[in-house]
Amino acid sequence: MEEPLHPLLVRRPEERILVVVLTGDRGLAGAFNANVMRRAVEFLGEHASKRIQIMVVGKKGRDQLRKRNLSIVNEYLNVSNNVEFARAKEIAARIAELYGHDEVDAVYAIYNEFKNVMVQKLQAEKLLPIDPAVLIPESKQKHAAGGDAPTPENAPLVDYIYEQPIAELFAGLVPRYLETEVFRILLESAASEHAARMTAMDSATRNASELIDKLTLEMNKVRQAGITRELIEIVGGAASAMS
Repeated sequence: MEEPLHPLLVRRPEERILVVVLTGDRGLAGAFNANVMRRAVEFLGEHASKRIQIMVVGKKGRDQLRKRNLSIVNEYLNVSNNVEFARAKEIAARIAELYGHDEVDAVYAIYNEFKNVMVQKLQAEKLLPIDPAVLIPESKQKHAAGGDAPTPENAPLVDYIYEQPIAELFAGLVPRYLETEVFRILLESAASEHAARMTAMDSATRNASELIDKLTLEMNKVRQAGITRELIEIVGGAASAMS
């Protein structure tokens, strides 16, 4: 394929980078937001020689980036509480617009990928340009290049005949792929945020319970010491009166 069949497939030297930073809109989620911002700052430092534009999803990230006087081209708030495909389409459309109009050369997303309730993995994932490798399984690429014999997982590539022209198919499928990817990272980030908040609140509840137990024990000791002192004073007073 000599000529890219869609603007989002065009590859250019990465001189202008759009960074999409996904955080939460609220705190009380442990180190969730702080970790994302730390990775974002590291990424900006690694690409300090490039022209950077920032798109932020989440109030916490927006506030932190403003404090650093960084330029924000777009901000999207109140997304993680209720992730909808319509918001993903809106964000993807803006990303596609910046890339398609040759305003940026690459797009990266920095977010927390959900692994399980206890583990979230920080990612700096490249969204654009779309890598053709993600469209063709690695096993098929290997076989097409003369690798191992075909298996059910390593089947040869097949040429299909489509009714619509290839360019027309790409015009519909490539933007949908980007929308799906944006929707996925929004869901990953939201799930990670909820998991981090649940873990943080569970830890806070346990710590509060331990503190209550310690304070209760200390209070009982003080009260017992007071009662003992009063009894000693009463006994001492009675002994003095009898003598």
